[in-house]
Amino acid sequence: MESAVTAAAVAAPGVAHVSIVNLILLADPVVKVVMAMLVFASIWSWGIIFDKILRLRSLAQQAEQFEERFWSGSSLEDLFEKIGQRPKDPMSSIFVAAMKEWRRSAGKGIAPAAGTAAVAERMDRVMKISLEREMDHLNKRMIFLASTGSVSPFLGLLGTVWGIMNTFTAIGAASDTSLATVAPGIAEALFATALGLVAAIPAVVFYNKISSDLARYALRLENFAGEFGAILSRQLDMK
Repeated sequence: MESAVTAAAVAAPGVAHVSIVNLILLADPVVKVVMAMLVFASIWSWGIIFDKILRLRSLAQQAEQFEERFWSGSSLEDLFEKIGQRPKDPMSSIFVAAMKEWRRSAGKGIAPAAGTAAVAERMDRVMKISLEREMDHLNKRMIFLASTGSVSPFLGLLGTVWGIMNTFTAIGAASDTSLATVAPGIAEALFATALGLVAAIPAVVFYNKISSDLARYALRLENFAGEFGAILSRQLDMK
């Protein structure tokens, strides 16, 4: 009993020195590389998350402002002139693309008597192309969030397995199974797993949220494009 107590007392000081900084500094080079990759992935993921959330919030406000101007009853030509050739948001881009096609097809605001169906089809096509282009731009870097959420736990597990292998190798070389010898290696290995989860969990959660928000915004753009296309078709039928 006395020898067991003494061993525990000797091991305790060694365990007390186990800290996050020591785990990183004393880790195996392979584990250090894994930790660095996970830290980078986590930081970059948070950057993408904040950028997407702020961007979508701004786009929602801009869409509301544009819809207020669009449905205010003012002339489409006047609205087109006010927006200019450089729209600031996707909804304005869809509007500008359709108006440019309208002007090219209808000449000076006068649609030809024949071929109105073809003109309407071309306007629908340019709005669809503009919508897809804008959504493709908004979806950039989303694949990184998805990859971080799916790969980080396995990358952390790789660091864990490698750390445990090194620990068992050190135990075999030292012929010492005391807690002071085992604890640092095990803690190093588990720390890699923890970093993997820290990187993966927010990436998965916010990937799902941002993807849902992007889908709702895309639906909003599609609804606007459909309504605007119907308005232009009715005006073509009146020519």
